[in-house]
Amino acid sequence: MSLKEETKRDPVTVRPVRTGRDNRAFIDLPYRLYRETEHWVAPLRMAQKDILNTKNHPFYQTSDVQMYLAERNERVVGRIMAILNRAHNEFHEERAGFFGFFEVENDPDASESLLGAAREWLGERGARVMRGPVNPSTNYECGLLVDAFEQDPAVMMPYNPSYYADLIERFGMTKAMDLYAYDIEGRGFQMTAKLKRVAERLKRKDGITIRTVNIKDFANEVEIVRKVYNDAWSRNWGFVPVSNSEFEHLAKDLKQIVDPKVVYIAEKIVEGHSKPVPIGFFLAVPDLNIALKRIYGRLLPFGLLKLLWHSRKIKRLRVITMGVVKEYQSLGAAAIFYEEIYKQAVSPGGYPTAEMSWVLENNVMMNRAAEMIGARRSKTYRIYEMGIQATDEHG
Repeated sequence: MSLKEETKRDPVTVRPVRTGRDNRAFIDLPYRLYRETEHWVAPLRMAQKDILNTKNHPFYQTSDVQMYLAERNERVVGRIMAILNRAHNEFHEERAGFFGFFEVENDPDASESLLGAAREWLGERGARVMRGPVNPSTNYECGLLVDAFEQDPAVMMPYNPSYYADLIERFGMTKAMDLYAYDIEGRGFQMTAKLKRVAERLKRKDGITIRTVNIKDFANEVEIVRKVYNDAWSRNWGFVPVSNSEFEHLAKDLKQIVDPKVVYIAEKIVEGHSKPVPIGFFLAVPDLNIALKRIYGRLLPFGLLKLLWHSRKIKRLRVITMGVVKEYQSLGAAAIFYEEIYKQAVSPGGYPTAEMSWVLENNVMMNRAAEMIGARRSKTYRIYEMGIQATDEHG
């Protein structure tokens, strides 16, 4: 009997992750599924253990979650996490649930069983809509890749097979929002005369200056960025405020790969303040995936040496985010950030290429700005949603 015939006949069972062995199976699945996939970049196993540590990771202090495994003939064929993000629901005043860490073989029965289990768990806890994938929120990896499967993902961006979209849509989920990635090349970077004029005016007339992040005062710099981020992004679709402990945890990971030359803080002279006030930030990191691809998720026994060696050769950035506090967003401070990153793109010791990801499809200003500087839209990630019928005691 062929494996295909056996798979058709044997039923799928879905069960909650309960034991350490279950948790290891949850973590191990993508490394098996993607073993022969050319463009998947294996994340560090230690990083996966950290983000899936529901007892100690600070994200789970404000969220309830349940992880599931799908099995067929005692073989793990899929996984999912159901997520009730209380911080999101309090901020947006809605009853939403999420799913994430979705991985599955090309098996409609397994996919439907996993998504069904997540939807049922969320419905029992009062959710009226399910969105995803988010791993585990929009402040981390999120979205389903729906094109450009022939390209490697940038660092901290997801990758998945092309059949995932079909499985999710067959379950009845529809697009909630698309997220765009843009490619930027130094040779094609268009630092237009208009952008230069805006940047110079902001410096001269509005007293805005740009400085690089101070790694020696990292804790204070992190708090500055957190405050600006939570203010600047508060009107964006899907935004979730980041707590002190969660932001510190995120920053600790980023510190390992950050290059201070491409992390900027914008400051403005404000009447009544003795020193310039932080009003914006720009965060980019070297695309570590170029090196991570060589070690398949393991630092030992020789992965660390390979990672260090190949990291020296990285000349590509991922532009993760930038933001300006709402009070000063009309000034156009992004022009100064673009001017600084342009210098990196064309300097001999800089980064000649970059990916800007991700940008919400409805963020008209950011999409226009990307096109204005000569960036090319290269990838699309999609967040899906569907309604949930009332199954909890609240009706």
